[in-house]
Amino acid sequence: MIELKNVSFEYENTAIFENLSLLVAEGEKIGIIGESGCGKSTLLKLMAGLYVPSSGEISVDGASRPDEIIKKVSVVMQSPMLLPLSIIENITMGHEYEKEKIEKIIESANLKKWIDSLPEGLDTYLGDRADELSGGQAQRIAIARAMFKDAKILLLDEPTSALDGENAASVLEAISHFTHDKTVVHVTHRKEHLDGYDRIYLMKNGKLSEA
Repeated sequence: MIELKNVSFEYENTAIFENLSLLVAEGEKIGIIGESGCGKSTLLKLMAGLYVPSSGEISVDGASRPDEIIKKVSVVMQSPMLLPLSIIENITMGHEYEKEKIEKIIESANLKKWIDSLPEGLDTYLGDRADELSGGQAQRIAIARAMFKDAKILLLDEPTSALDGENAASVLEAISHFTHDKTVVHVTHRKEHLDGYDRIYLMKNGKLSEA
């Protein structure tokens, strides 16, 4: 469960939103749409423990401190950060893994064809070359990382923004299968990507209203 109580957030002395409240029940899937710059990505980062509210309370699966919240969620941001490590290390973040699980994740995230084309496959070192990856490749690695972490709560910020139509559709399908038993908050400007969600909100002028 995610609960926001009278949450306010300011950036450079400008209020992004004030006294915002929201309750997302366990297993519920909600979408948040709105124009660029309206604050929807900021809201997601607050839910992820990446930002601290100016005032108000945030609780995520019983955790309230940012360092506790971040352990409770899997996050796919619009501009994912990749580390100067191998592909497999970027997915597993150094944790032990089963080969069968990784293979399934690679397939689901639409990474298999690309990884199979690399001489060192999953052991390919990204290093400084992370900046040379296409946005789609970086995004799919981030999605695979979220699948591997397998947290009960998944936060998505435009997860297919860097993908073409065909790849976007396949990744959305993979996310749908992967999240069937999870709590999901999905931020996007494309309402059609939220088919089947329990609720869809519009963020405008710092406020949420059901769309």
